[in-house]
Amino acid sequence: MDGVLSAVFDAYFRKQQPEMLLAQGEQLPLFCEEVWQVTTTEEKASRVWAGLEKHLSAEALKLLMVSWQSEDKELSTPLFHYIYKAFQTKNIERNFSDSDVLYVTNTARRVMHEQLRMKQFIRFQKAKDGTYLAVVSPDHHVLPLIIDHFQDRFGDQSWLIYDAKRHYGYYYAASPDPSKRRGEVIRVTFENEASVPFDLSNGKLNADILSENDHLFQELWRTYFKAVCIRERMNPRKQLQDMPRRYWKYMTEKQ
Repeated sequence: MDGVLSAVFDAYFRKQQPEMLLAQGEQLPLFCEEVWQVTTTEEKASRVWAGLEKHLSAEALKLLMVSWQSEDKELSTPLFHYIYKAFQTKNIERNFSDSDVLYVTNTARRVMHEQLRMKQFIRFQKAKDGTYLAVVSPDHHVLPLIIDHFQDRFGDQSWLIYDAKRHYGYYYAASPDPSKRRGEVIRVTFENEASVPFDLSNGKLNADILSENDHLFQELWRTYFKAVCIRERMNPRKQLQDMPRRYWKYMTEKQ
């Protein structure tokens, strides 16, 4: 994101708006008159962002940042044009006839939709030491967007949410002091994922560290899930819309 903001700074400094942004190593288009190498700096990015705060609403600024979490390889150019035009056009954030604004906004909405699904579909397992584990593999990089939710909801428990697709996670250590509402969140990685005590393909904890009662709770949850299902009203298409198949491998009721 700092690179895109730095590119906007350079464009205004050079008084030239480029047609597209390319990451280092990407192939140049067939016809290209000039190439400019952008040097990303925190100073340039900060100055552009400070300017955006004067031209865009807080909601629009949030959408810009959230859209970047999509990891969409095609996002850089429309995001650049959106930011560039924000300094020239009033209320650009509401101009959905602009293809760049529409692309960035729709991308952000997809990310927000998935982070909501993560809050709904994450399933924890309890280890013998009392730590709760959940493994996820979302299409978009939404893990940083949902950590506050789990801090608020499970503030008195220690847990780890691990992103198997991006090979990192967040560990939350509950505070031993009951007067403190929140504990500490730590970003964690594993040097050797093959040695971790859980299966990254389905999120299951190894049997030797799984809490004795968790087997029972998992079975109770699967039984409940089947019991509330009314066979005469089965609608597989609607179920796939509400609970996409790509999430099933980490969901207890679908295992």
